[in-house]
Amino acid sequence: MIGLGEDMGLWTAVVLMALSFALLAKCADWLVEGAIDIAHYLRAPPILIGIVIVGIGTTAPELAVSVTAALKGNPEVALGNAVGSVIYDDGIALPMAALFAREAIPIDRVVLRSAALFLIVVDLAAWYMAYDGTLARSEGGVLVVLFALYLLYSFWEQRRQPHQAEEEGAARSLWIVAAFFVGGLTGVIVSSHAIVLATPVVAAALGLPQVVIGLVVVALGTSIPEIATCIVAARKGQGALAVGNILGADILNICWIAGASALANPLTIAPQVVNFMFPWMMAIVLVMLGSMRLGYGLNRWKGVVLFVLCMAYLAHLFTTNPGALQVPAP
Repeated sequence: MIGLGEDMGLWTAVVLMALSFALLAKCADWLVEGAIDIAHYLRAPPILIGIVIVGIGTTAPELAVSVTAALKGNPEVALGNAVGSVIYDDGIALPMAALFAREAIPIDRVVLRSAALFLIVVDLAAWYMAYDGTLARSEGGVLVVLFALYLLYSFWEQRRQPHQAEEEGAARSLWIVAAFFVGGLTGVIVSSHAIVLATPVVAAALGLPQVVIGLVVVALGTSIPEIATCIVAARKGQGALAVGNILGADILNICWIAGASALANPLTIAPQVVNFMFPWMMAIVLVMLGSMRLGYGLNRWKGVVLFVLCMAYLAHLFTTNPGALQVPAP
């Protein structure tokens, strides 16, 4: 994906980035509005809509990048993107939601318990599978099946738990709601893709090293939809939707994206990459889940802790192990 922007001029990249960020802001607003109305129609808690519907949509860039990297024989990029996106979602997108929320974001206990347990299990399972340096097709298939089972469980849990209807239902027709959601999601994905294409051109012009370009573009760049959605949702008083988006994205990145990449082409990963990425991912995921469990809420100071942990990960990467996730030259 990085290579697609190699022939782009610097000023073209700058203009493209500016226009794309403007489009991203507007389309993220439409996406959140559509998701809120869908929650009204389905009588579902926003956190569940965030996990299942918004999460699947906003992780589309990660899926495209990882599967393409796997098919092109860049397994470390494929898995590094999936694992790195979990770190950035928990360490940047979620703190942004906490920062922009008017008050502490309440966490649904039932949804958190099931999502937290599942997330820990699949993260440990993926780490175990990749520990020998290979994520085989069969192992990728197991991860994809686990995600399908979690979706079925989520819908079953939603039907089993009685939820009161919202005081105010969605005023717009279902077709308009669907148009807002699909249009917003499409715009978020397209604008994020354009930003990912333009960023390495600008970064190279500034003289940044390839490892920095690769890390920011591949992992952080593909997390832009989650970051934008979290900020907009929090500003609209829909913090639960933002939290659900991140929980869903975390599950998707490991089960669906890493799993689908291994299904497309078995992933062979250097041991030092596995031993660097997965411990950091587990640490940030456990702190994130623990902070949500503490008082079943997410406030600004918890967001600060997660952000500092993400910065510590980057500092460790650049100082102690700078080549761990370096993107191979195309």
